Amino acid sequence: MSADTLAGPGRPSWTWALADSWTMTRRELTHWARQPVQIVVGLVFPVMLLLMFAYFIGGGMTVAGGGDYTEFLVPGMFALTMAFGLEGTMVAITQDLGKGVVDRFRSMPMAPAAVLVGRSVADMLQSALGLLVMVGAGLAIGWRWHGGLGEALGAFGLLLLLRFAMLWIGIHLGLVAGRTELVQAVQILIWPVGFLSNVFSSPEDMPGWLGAIAEWNPMSATATAVRELFANPGWGGDSWAARHALEMALAWPLALLAVFFPLAVRRFRRLSR
Repeated sequence: MSADTLAGPGRPSWTWALADSWTMTRRELTHWARQPVQIVVGLVFPVMLLLMFAYFIGGGMTVAGGGDYTEFLVPGMFALTMAFGLEGTMVAITQDLGKGVVDRFRSMPMAPAAVLVGRSVADMLQSALGLLVMVGAGLAIGWRWHGGLGEALGAFGLLLLLRFAMLWIGIHLGLVAGRTELVQAVQILIWPVGFLSNVFSSPEDMPGWLGAIAEWNPMSATATAVRELFANPGWGGDSWAARHALEMALAWPLALLAVFFPLAVRRFRRLSR
């Protein structure tokens, strides 16, 4: 049965797909109301990391040019939080797979893309909420942006773009893993990748080969670009990646989307009914 038939006379298939996608999004939002503790923990954990690095470690850190370390750290933590969001996406996908929820949805007369679209919209809403909480925490500990409103909105846009790319990586890896237990293997790799960046310190303070890897980390590009847009202190650097951070902050997420979005869609289509 085609989507046009399901949509009914005079109703285009794309409106049916949008309605199904919104239904799946509301399903995820309903889970928020039923599991508030899980949502609160997910929002509080990045704040705890921010406070730990700002107060326990930040006192001994210096920023190139004599800038304030808190204003250096907070934009980096924004980027790190957006990247770490893929763990929650993977867990949600594998839980639905393990319970047979995805198979049941695929057997229903609904738009095939609705499951993934609903998942992505809900995760982006949660990420936007998490970013808002992090902004509030940053302001509370003394962080400020010194650029204009347009630059600030551009910075938030880059952060959400990074999260959108990480979202589809999480969807693909969750579909590949299939079981929640296998997510732990990926989580072990996420933390080193996140810390191997310029979020907490300058790549110039690292050994040469390690600093080069950190400079080209997608999180480093986003962190550097949003620091520039917020007019916060950065780590500087004369490398190509450092001088073109804004371009890299756009190119990295778009490249990751170009790879993992079609992989996730193809993997979803191959799932057994």
